[in-house]
Amino acid sequence: MADEVNKTAFLEIQGRMIELTGKLKQVQNQMRTKEGEKKRAFLTLEELNQLPDDTNTYKSIGRTFVLEPKSVLVNEQEQKLKDSESAIGSLQSSKEYMEKQLAEVENNLKELLQQDPGLARQIMSMSV
Repeated sequence: MADEVNKTAFLEIQGRMIELTGKLKQVQNQMRTKEGEKKRAFLTLEELNQLPDDTNTYKSIGRTFVLEPKSVLVNEQEQKLKDSESAIGSLQSSKEYMEKQLAEVENNLKELLQQDPGLARQIMSMSV
């Protein structure tokens, strides 16, 4: 009876660990994407700032290029930069929260396996 309870608890913890690991990888991928967007906006802004104010600048819309004043493009890139930075900040806090949860789940798993060494042997025999 106790073996079944421990086995059920193990499977529940294992499922939670798999779920958290997947979410953590997703957040890390989102952070990587936002970092790329931030870098692209920064580099574009750097290039735009080198141009004289009276330069004709064009904005890409799909396969079309539309004439836009330099100030509009600069404002758009600055906004993209700010948005990326704020998104990265919120994703970073989510990542830290998930890492804490993952550590907690790992500790629960360790405690369960220390309480019931027989369960650890059963698990090892299942995976082999």
